Amino acid sequence: MREEIIFAGFGGQGIILSGTIICLAAMKEGKRVTHIPSYGAEMRGGTANCSVVISDQEIASPVIPHPSVCVVMNKPSLIKFEPRLREGGTLLYNSSLIDIEPSRGDIRRISVPANELAEREGSARSANMIMLGLLAAIKPEIASLDSIRATLDQAVSARHRNLNEINKRCLERGFALNGQ
Repeated sequence: MREEIIFAGFGGQGIILSGTIICLAAMKEGKRVTHIPSYGAEMRGGTANCSVVISDQEIASPVIPHPSVCVVMNKPSLIKFEPRLREGGTLLYNSSLIDIEPSRGDIRRISVPANELAEREGSARSANMIMLGLLAAIKPEIASLDSIRATLDQAVSARHRNLNEINKRCLERGFALNGQ
């Protein structure tokens, strides 16, 4: 098993945190991981993405020219990363902030109103958790929902741990989307 994932959006959407959480959860399950964050100089509002490789074998290179999965949270990220997704890959995109449809027909496209769903659970800031929950449901070989949930206190800064109950509800809400 080898999955190459790009998380992308703007600063403040928890893009880097999403990559960290999925890596910690996969490591908890004995998998090998790499995580390369990339973000603009701005703390909020600038671009952010991270490349994550999860494998049951040694990872020779963390570089991802054509990811198997893209999780995109805003329109500029969709425009930038959809063309890079490999044929047959999976695109999860935040339809709360993306007002265009992906153009490719050779990929699995999953539209998720992540901001709205997270707001219903208590905080739109947890939209990334909706996406992580759905990712766990559609790609259980990456990491289980239980492992993801168990890493929250480790990955989320002390300053934001008060959101972890909402984060857990959002993970579960996202996970449940797979059956709808």
